[in-house]
Amino acid sequence: MTIRAARFASTGLASLVAVFAFGAAQADEVQVAVAANFSAPIQAIAADFEKDTGHKLVTSFGATGQFYTQIKNGAPFEVFLSADDTTPQKLETEGDTVKGSRFTYAVGTLALWSAKDGYVDGKGKVLSDNTYQHLSIANPKAAPYGLAATQVLARLGLTDKVKGKIVEGQNITQAYQFVSTGNAELGFVALSQIYKDGKVTGGSAWIVPAEMHDPIKQDAVILNKGKDNPAARALVDYLKGPKAAAVIKSYGYQL
Repeated sequence: MTIRAARFASTGLASLVAVFAFGAAQADEVQVAVAANFSAPIQAIAADFEKDTGHKLVTSFGATGQFYTQIKNGAPFEVFLSADDTTPQKLETEGDTVKGSRFTYAVGTLALWSAKDGYVDGKGKVLSDNTYQHLSIANPKAAPYGLAATQVLARLGLTDKVKGKIVEGQNITQAYQFVSTGNAELGFVALSQIYKDGKVTGGSAWIVPAEMHDPIKQDAVILNKGKDNPAARALVDYLKGPKAAAVIKSYGYQL
């Protein structure tokens, strides 16, 4: 190799190293509180987000009401993906969010589900048949999908009839687990937990008509702890884009 070529190679290598160093310097982590129903979609979105932006998500999953308490007590979350629109709005009113950052990222769908094939009919008549021993729902005080489930039961006139059969999970993930493990014959879950690419992935389900409960509008917001983190803003922008929208819709959400 000539001296000139060697110098070029050395300079080129240095430039390449500098480019990678610059890229690494631009990559940030963002701490995200995610409603339990959105666990599968956000994990799929996280992989694309990291590949496309270099930023990394650090996610925690749980019930919306519990996250509210944690945020008010100083939890290090920078972005909040709620299972409702009222909790982010409340945090906004209380001055805990970045002004103008709140938006609806998905509209959830409720489903009555059993891990058993053929157990739940397409119109949910199994509920009024009352032959089951346990009905799983999420805590309606902390989880919007649990609240929606109680509204459906009230609409059907079944609140008192099923009261002794209710098995209550702390969040929608636990409500799903009660059914998937056979501890409850059926339960109200988020459609996203049992649905992928246009079909229910196992067991049997009734997709509850949206008019039977209040809309499950799910809002995202940047919290004050994330106001100076570029990755927080990048995530919110990414959730509004076409790649994220395709993933969200594939899990049965509306946009």
